[in-house]
Amino acid sequence: MVKIVKRPWGNFKQFVLNNKCTVKILEVNPGEELSLQKHRKRKEMWYFLTNGVVLIGNKKKNIRKTQIINIGKNVAHRLIAENKKVQVLEVSFGEFNENDEIKLEDKYKRK
Repeated sequence: MVKIVKRPWGNFKQFVLNNKCTVKILEVNPGEELSLQKHRKRKEMWYFLTNGVVLIGNKKKNIRKTQIINIGKNVAHRLIAENKKVQVLEVSFGEFNENDEIKLEDKYKRK
């Protein structure tokens, strides 16, 4: 859960406080997409830096810049860039290991 803290000069968004996590910025080129995947040992929070499209389970959603998507463990998900590059701040909670990624579908034929 993102906490918004107001200050006289404006505000800040606090994504994580004292939790073990891994933080990345994902950049997906126009016309490309992540594999349809899930994770056994971590959940993810995606904060959209640009507009984008996600597939969560079997539901495709258009997401606006600054919106947040929470993805639980073992939930199939995919980030999709249609016409423009998509950028997302990803915060992974739990044990992080790239080998925890279970690819369900991948147009690049990776396993």
